Amino acid sequence: MSNKGSKGERILQREYGTTRRASNFYEKQMLDHLNPAMCEFITNQEMVFIATADSKGECDCSFRAGEPGFVRVISEKFLACPEYRGNGVMASLGNILENQHIGMTFVDFYESTIGLHVNGKAKIIENEEFLEVTDLEKSMAADIMEKGGRRPERWIFITVEEAYIHCSKHVPLLKKLDKKIHWGTDKETYKGGDFFKTQKP
Repeated sequence: MSNKGSKGERILQREYGTTRRASNFYEKQMLDHLNPAMCEFITNQEMVFIATADSKGECDCSFRAGEPGFVRVISEKFLACPEYRGNGVMASLGNILENQHIGMTFVDFYESTIGLHVNGKAKIIENEEFLEVTDLEKSMAADIMEKGGRRPERWIFITVEEAYIHCSKHVPLLKKLDKKIHWGTDKETYKGGDFFKTQKP
């Protein structure tokens, strides 16, 4: 029997009669590394959803975006996601500080409507340490450290443990429209203001 999948998954697979179907997926679709097709897929993406949880299991799902390839493929076992200036809460990083488990979902809404799940362990590394860990050439390092005039404040460094497809059948095909992106701004009108009416008059 494959050792892929959690105990909870196995219990429910037996209860709902999906063990055979799930085992087929584990064996044919789930890897413990990124293959070349997965690496290429990630380098073309400009968004990712990140799931983390604190030491008590309280979870958070966050959205990250950047230019295509902003999540860097270091090797078949390592990814690096830049942390740009945000609201200062640091929910994802705070969780990672307590609990290294991370789940990432990349979805191509514009062409293939395919998704890619990447699960593993994460740690926070500062810019200087990132350059040491990755041992990049100077030209590549300069490109990574400041892309489009934006400099990462730090990085999430991910060790890949699982990588598998999210099928396209329920993923909508969207059309990308032009939108001026105001990276790093604190101007409320660009950030959405009080869209959900949480501020008291």
